Amino acid sequence: MKIHEVAQKSVEWMILRAGIPTASELDNLVTPKFEIRKGQMPASYLASKIAEWWQGGPLAGFNVFDMDQGNTLEEEAIPWYELEFEEKITRVGFITTDDGRVGCSPDGLLGNDGGIEIKCPTPQVHTKYLLAGHVPDDYLAQVHGAMYVTGRAWWKFLSYRRLFPKLLLTVMRDEEIQEKIGEALEGWLDNFELAKKRIEHCNGGPKPAPKPSSFYDAQLNKRKDPDWVTDQNDVPTP
Repeated sequence: MKIHEVAQKSVEWMILRAGIPTASELDNLVTPKFEIRKGQMPASYLASKIAEWWQGGPLAGFNVFDMDQGNTLEEEAIPWYELEFEEKITRVGFITTDDGRVGCSPDGLLGNDGGIEIKCPTPQVHTKYLLAGHVPDDYLAQVHGAMYVTGRAWWKFLSYRRLFPKLLLTVMRDEEIQEKIGEALEGWLDNFELAKKRIEHCNGGPKPAPKPSSFYDAQLNKRKDPDWVTDQNDVPTP
């Protein structure tokens, strides 16, 4: 794996993840039972990733600013875990496979062999997770996808809500699931390369050299200001 030292939700992070499949979006390619998806969902995902690749950044409407999740994660969930289990969560920005073709943005790495995904849902949703007692289907692909990218042996899933019991589960690496993820990604990446050639053919030549838009220039300039705070409404406009 390759760790990219950028802040999650930053402009640099958005550019790094643009145009490559990520663990959080892996459910576009596999079902919760890790069957390879067919039809419209992977096709739409392919189109969106090709569009990101072509313009060199996220599409308009891509919103990373879940303020409640982010604040609760930083101020409560991570400190709670570290105090409760006397284990440091190593924060990372973006991780890719060695070849850079697949990525993930974990909430943290644990020791040399594990990682953690933390969710801070509403009380109703958190209660639903507690009653079910297993990793929600919506996040199974993300958890196993993170192990695929990092090569790690286990991953923890934490659902955290203030004043409620916590749901903490450990998911072990499953080589059969890893093979299915690899198969799904291999087929999708083959189609991705074919789609890139198709778009370049439509263009009459290779993709032009990237020219950062005014959005990225403005955001990068703003980040040089020590008093700058990310505006919830600062979303990309191509």
